[in-house]
Amino acid sequence: MSNPFFSEYKTPFQVPPFNEIKLEHFKPAMESGITEQIAEIKTITENKEAPNFENTILAFDNSGELLTKSRIFSNLNSANTNDQMQALAREITPMMSAHRDNIMLNMDLFKRVKAVYEKRNSMNLNHDQVRLVEKIYKDFERGGANLPEGKQAQLRELNKQLSMQTLKFGENTLAETNKNFKLVIDNKDDLKGLPADVIAAAAELAKKAGQEGKWIFTLQKPSMLPFLQYAENRSLREKLYKGYLNRGNYDNAFDNKQVIANIIKLRDERAKLLGFPNYAAYVVDENMAKTPENVDNFLMKLWVPALERAKTERDDMQAMINQEGGKFKLESWDWWYYAEKVRKAKYDLDGAQLKPYFKLENVIDGMFYVANKLYGVKFIKRTDIPVYNDEVMAYEVQEADGQHIGIFYMDFHPRPGKNNGAWCTTYRSQSYKDGQKITPVVSIVCNFTRPSGDVPALLSFEEVTTLFHESGHAFHSLFTDGPYKRTARDVPRDFVELPSQIMENWASEPEVLRIYAKHYKTGQVIPEELISKLTKSAQFNQGFETVELLAASLLDMDYHTNAFNGDVAAFEKAAMDKIGLIPEIAPRYRSTYFSHIFSGGYSAGYYVYTWAAVLDADAFDAFKQSGNLFNPELAAKFRTLLTKSGSDEGMTIYKNFRGQEPSIEPLLKRRGLN
Repeated sequence: MSNPFFSEYKTPFQVPPFNEIKLEHFKPAMESGITEQIAEIKTITENKEAPNFENTILAFDNSGELLTKSRIFSNLNSANTNDQMQALAREITPMMSAHRDNIMLNMDLFKRVKAVYEKRNSMNLNHDQVRLVEKIYKDFERGGANLPEGKQAQLRELNKQLSMQTLKFGENTLAETNKNFKLVIDNKDDLKGLPADVIAAAAELAKKAGQEGKWIFTLQKPSMLPFLQYAENRSLREKLYKGYLNRGNYDNAFDNKQVIANIIKLRDERAKLLGFPNYAAYVVDENMAKTPENVDNFLMKLWVPALERAKTERDDMQAMINQEGGKFKLESWDWWYYAEKVRKAKYDLDGAQLKPYFKLENVIDGMFYVANKLYGVKFIKRTDIPVYNDEVMAYEVQEADGQHIGIFYMDFHPRPGKNNGAWCTTYRSQSYKDGQKITPVVSIVCNFTRPSGDVPALLSFEEVTTLFHESGHAFHSLFTDGPYKRTARDVPRDFVELPSQIMENWASEPEVLRIYAKHYKTGQVIPEELISKLTKSAQFNQGFETVELLAASLLDMDYHTNAFNGDVAAFEKAAMDKIGLIPEIAPRYRSTYFSHIFSGGYSAGYYVYTWAAVLDADAFDAFKQSGNLFNPELAAKFRTLLTKSGSDEGMTIYKNFRGQEPSIEPLLKRRGLN
């Protein structure tokens, strides 16, 4: 079979022909893509004309089309991998690192880029063109182009090693989450307290593993969290939670401690080589926050009230333990169990009551409803579009008048070759070619509760908000309309979670719940009584949720600003002791499985979820204050924010929507921290 990467796709909307792409196609396509881009760059550098926007900047922005096409490999290696793909990733990763450096450290190319950059304000360029020139110049600068030759060689080696270490961290974490730990139960008494659907799912998992008659619980959240919330057997809750907490920390082939030490050392050396005091300063320099000091000050403003709130929540749970005659102190593996009990006592509500109203298909319809009401868009299910796994669903997104916007893949359930968590990715970004708009192909990837027997996939409310969250990222990519590849949708990392997090707000609004929250058996709309309980309990456990998030954010910043002696366990403990984290709460991610910062692109940037929470709470407050959740004027302005998000600085884009800088008050109010 010929390599599909080397010809124009014949699929609808030219989506990747996943049914034709084989493992052996990737490397030749990438090698050819590298050769092609090198030739394109040679054409730029050998041009006898004086450097200008068209023959240098635009030509560079348009280069590498085949390579970009073939790099869907990285998407698949996260969502649908296997041993063979991981082996190929180990081959490809250093090759791609070297190619990036060959571009960024190409002095002939940099000279031409710099020549345009220095004359950009006298070349009669428009705003978008100037922004592209400045972005590309800064990429070269941050990529080491201004370094002397000897230091460039050092940078190349650092980049190569870093690319392999981050890949290794991700491989270890995948194995530790999906393969290396299972809680197998063979005594039915140990299932006491668990809802019937959770027991059925565990039985089905055991049957698939060849252990029929038993029950298996894994470290995937749809399996683990219900067990921690409802299982009466305390020792088994401890066993499962410690299995989760100690991933990558067993001093074996999958241990991540030395990998972390290597990554931190390499990042610090790289940042200092490029003229920054530490790696966090290098990263945050591009963000809205600008300096690590600003990040730390921001996080600590929230830390103090959140920790006080969490201590109150802990005391409420300890009081319940004492009231029940329990002769023990609350531990971290007890938190979810007693939080559910306290919520039941305070609000007469538990998660099991809600799940029957959150059938996956209904939640998808609810998300579609919100998008339609805000932006007028339509979603048409397509069965004629190739997918990379049989479980993936494909939708065409259209404007109200039927104009094509893009393709939207959705991939919802855990499987062995899929990373943990949830994310949004693009198989093709919006761009222009020869004046024609190239429409985006976008995917959200989640790990939600599976259907089990006759019971459809019923989501927890956390999973509901995750679906809305990832869809917000998807809409950002789908609506983007920028003239240049480098700047289209290019926003600071601490802005990027605004489009996703604002969508979460609509998921819990009573007006929206009445549309999509319907009982999976009867079709009955969620009762007003349940909506009222959900609304009243919105601030419940917010101390815990905010503290575990902020603790992880502060740990991340410590790794990338402070001296690190190589002892991961000691460093993590000292960082958490410094801020007074209570022992009943662990950071949302402990070091040895903190994929966001060691393999996922959020290094010195996990704070962005909280930073963007200020933006999303303030932005949604504008809708609430207007008296119309779907205020058409605000919705149009927010869509413009999404469409033109790469055209200016993050705060400028936000103020164009809001008319003012964001206030922290709506976030404090939402979390009960004011």
